[in-house]
Amino acid sequence: MPLERRLSREVFAETEIVELRQVCMTPSGLFEPGKYLVGQLPDAAFEMGLVEALPPVRGKSEEIGPPTGPDPDESNDQSNN
Repeated sequence: MPLERRLSREVFAETEIVELRQVCMTPSGLFEPGKYLVGQLPDAAFEMGLVEALPPVRGKSEEIGPPTGPDPDESNDQSNN
């Protein structure tokens, strides 16, 4: 018999992002698989073991901002001169 890993809602911060692995149907609504804030999912999803913690971010990718490069508007302005 396989072991199920059930995580309690209390393990996560309310603003933490988790992954719902499969469809969760409750009287309050239907939740499709995907990434959600802990506070958005019903207790039933945690009790049934449908929620999984996301793996930690590796390296310095969380420090990387939006790409910086030449502004397309500036290059158009220069070509007009």
